[in-house]
Amino acid sequence: MNKQERFVITISRQFGTGGHEIGAELARRLGVKLLDKQIINEVARKFGDVEDAVEKIEMRNPLWRDDFTTFYRQYMAGAEYNGQEHDQTSRRLFDAQAATIRRIAAQESCVIVGRCGFYIFRDHVNAMKIFVHADDECRRRRIAEKFDISEQDAAAMIVDNDYSRELYTKTFTGLDWQDARNYDVALNVRQFGVNGAVDFLMNVIG
Repeated sequence: MNKQERFVITISRQFGTGGHEIGAELARRLGVKLLDKQIINEVARKFGDVEDAVEKIEMRNPLWRDDFTTFYRQYMAGAEYNGQEHDQTSRRLFDAQAATIRRIAAQESCVIVGRCGFYIFRDHVNAMKIFVHADDECRRRRIAEKFDISEQDAAAMIVDNDYSRELYTKTFTGLDWQDARNYDVALNVRQFGVNGAVDFLMNVIG
């Protein structure tokens, strides 16, 4: 990746690894924009890319953007669920978000957290695609401390969120979210912490 040219860094992460914080600190050190779910949708709304899709989905389930898995579980089991309608609407939202990400990246360098950025920029000539992971014990401890919950509850959160991310990725890309072949760097953050991981990545970026 050439920092002298417009670049894109994508961060995919297991739940409980601090991936969002790593992306935010990486963007800060590089002096570029951080794009996450909230920012992407805010920008997309301004361009009218997602307004209709978001409104239609939120009428069915207000928590759509926060819990993709719950949406699937509830409506695939519900009597009123229309799989074709949902697939079309959610695909439209994904495509709108992807269009927004590409629009921003065409104008300036950025760090993108989640949103299948590794797939959207799979053919980008100046992109670095990163996957952040750690063992279950490390993640349980981090989540338990962060949310002040038991490690048992933290383990349940990890399972649910990892499943959600895996399902989201498989649905819209057809790829395995945790397959290292999708990424340029797969980083185990167990021994690093957020700042240590960013230090390492800054050295890799050069």
